Amino acid sequence: MTVATQANAQPNALNFECETGNYHTFCPISCVAWLYQKIEDSFFLVIGTKTCGYFLQNAMGVMIFAEPRYAMAELEEGDVSAQLNDYEELKRLCQQIKRDRNPSVIVWIGTCTTEIIKMDLEGLAPKLEAEIGIPIVTARANGLDYAFTQGEDTVLAAMAQRCPSQRVESEKTERNAIKRLLDFGRKDEEETTTSEYVDHPPLTLFGSLPDPVVTQLSLELKKQGIQVSGMLPAKRYTELPPLVEGDYVCGVNPFLSRTATTLMRRRKCKLIGAPFPIGPDGTRAWVEKICSVFGIEPKGLEEREQKIWESVEEYVALLRGKSVFFMGDNLLEISLARFLTRCGMTVQEIGIPYMDKRYQKAELDFLAKTCDDMGVPYPTIVEKPDNYNQLQRIKESNPDLVITGMAHANPLEARGISTKWSVEFTFAQIHGFANTRDLLELATRPLRRNDNLKHLGWDKLVQEDAQV
Repeated sequence: MTVATQANAQPNALNFECETGNYHTFCPISCVAWLYQKIEDSFFLVIGTKTCGYFLQNAMGVMIFAEPRYAMAELEEGDVSAQLNDYEELKRLCQQIKRDRNPSVIVWIGTCTTEIIKMDLEGLAPKLEAEIGIPIVTARANGLDYAFTQGEDTVLAAMAQRCPSQRVESEKTERNAIKRLLDFGRKDEEETTTSEYVDHPPLTLFGSLPDPVVTQLSLELKKQGIQVSGMLPAKRYTELPPLVEGDYVCGVNPFLSRTATTLMRRRKCKLIGAPFPIGPDGTRAWVEKICSVFGIEPKGLEEREQKIWESVEEYVALLRGKSVFFMGDNLLEISLARFLTRCGMTVQEIGIPYMDKRYQKAELDFLAKTCDDMGVPYPTIVEKPDNYNQLQRIKESNPDLVITGMAHANPLEARGISTKWSVEFTFAQIHGFANTRDLLELATRPLRRNDNLKHLGWDKLVQEDAQV
């Protein structure tokens, strides 16, 4: 039985609903897959059962000659029944990690099992940290409470507590990894020709992004005279950005609401509530919002966005006039729906596992504005959707494209409905102006595939099978 609650419908407001479905997503311990690569001097220890180990093994792959900086602490029957000493067992494992890998930080990832048996990871970590001499960060990434991208959110929220609380001016230039990326390979005389930064409060960006994307976004802000003081997470744990009361922070991903709350409440930072830099429209709005907070008049953004749209018109033409349905998986749904609406698509429904309306307020407002500008109806946003009901709505509305988790892709394809795995948007480089083409490559691939198969009569065969 499904219980749905619906907000009072308003002609100029987005329509929100809430169902009682489960999180049909990957387990959030999968965040280890990208975080251990981003934080180069880290080691991630996932504390769970063999099932967790099987998931990591299959989701992340195992290479014979590779030594990935993550491992499983597998709980046996003795651990679950409290017959063994948790502290001594974890101490033995962490000492082995220190001896073999010598990381700058060990991150304990709690799982569903540690939640159920009430393992006090937060209580054990400080004592063990003092004993072995390596920082231990504890993060809960269990699938009972979180969708899979929120695993990163819990890790970054824990790391935000470890950021230095004072800024050392003499080490500022040396420790700034962002500046080193921007200045790599440049000559001294070239530095004199670059535009000077405007005098503004320190700005730290939070969210795990590949280094090329970090460089691109930092350069976009540099063109406006804005300097990025640091990135959370940094490439190395020892280079975590200083966070002083009154510093400004801005997120790059919509699933980092707990990190944003921690930065505001615990570190007393000021959050810049901006749309997220996904697509040329989102990137422009993101930069403009940061500029407005610092009192800077943005330059050249409108022309830059228009130039990007013109360069990808061949992809946009494939999407224009078509419909899309989001089943809900990675919490990127609002941003992707806004971008596809700008491309000329009609969004029938946005399913999303969890949404913090405060953190995503700017993105929600931007979605409504985009719908108004494009002359399309507002989509219904369904939090924690019930998949059975969604499948019925998909059957009735017959969208041109469904963006869904991997579990539902093949059954929908068997019904003759084109699908795209939402997880691909999570791992692809989709942020910033420069990655617009890659983003559209993902969104249009099923439609291009269908066009290529039409001359084979494949679409007719699929429709006949679906009717049967």
